[in-house]
Amino acid sequence: MNYEIKNVWSILLRLFHWSLVLSIVTLVVTGFYINSPWTNTTLEGTGAFPMATMRYFHFLAGYLFAAAVLVRLYLYLFGNRQERIWDILPVTPRNIKSLTTTVGYYSYLSDKHDKRLGHNVLAGLTYVLTIAAAVFQLIGGFYMLYPESLFWQGWGGAVFGSQQQGRFIHHLLMWYFILFAFVHIYLVIWNDIRSPEGLTSSIITGKKFKQKNG
Repeated sequence: MNYEIKNVWSILLRLFHWSLVLSIVTLVVTGFYINSPWTNTTLEGTGAFPMATMRYFHFLAGYLFAAAVLVRLYLYLFGNRQERIWDILPVTPRNIKSLTTTVGYYSYLSDKHDKRLGHNVLAGLTYVLTIAAAVFQLIGGFYMLYPESLFWQGWGGAVFGSQQQGRFIHHLLMWYFILFAFVHIYLVIWNDIRSPEGLTSSIITGKKFKQKNG
């Protein structure tokens, strides 16, 4: 088979992806520690402050996470064709066909593969859901970080109610991102094995391989 190289992902999309990866890993590790310190706080006040350090890195990662989400929202509107939200919403015959084809392909009911350059519609909708969850996660995080801010208290109170409810939902949403990461990695590898289009390397190089017609 003959393939040609196609530019798919912009440098901004790739920076968003790896910023999201770094921030989620850091947030999960530090979040687990903040929730249940494995040092049992015995080091506090002895010249080391692990809880304060973990909180500091959690907040830094939170700001990186917020920046990544804002970049993705921007690209949904102003990115290239593969990056814009219109390419993955199931509102056109082409996108509806992509959705049904991908469901059949992933469930082994069909060998037909959607060979579009960007995300298939099922993946794209999952990413939109993830960004929506990220927005809720950010509101909850800033709600707890800035208890004196009228802006964040207003948004946090409207969305979550009390801070304790916000903290609980913040923790639950963390498990969504953990599950998403495992499923995402599995499907990327699975797709790379079944469809040699350079899916894994594309998030580094920005390029995919498209089969030539004829």
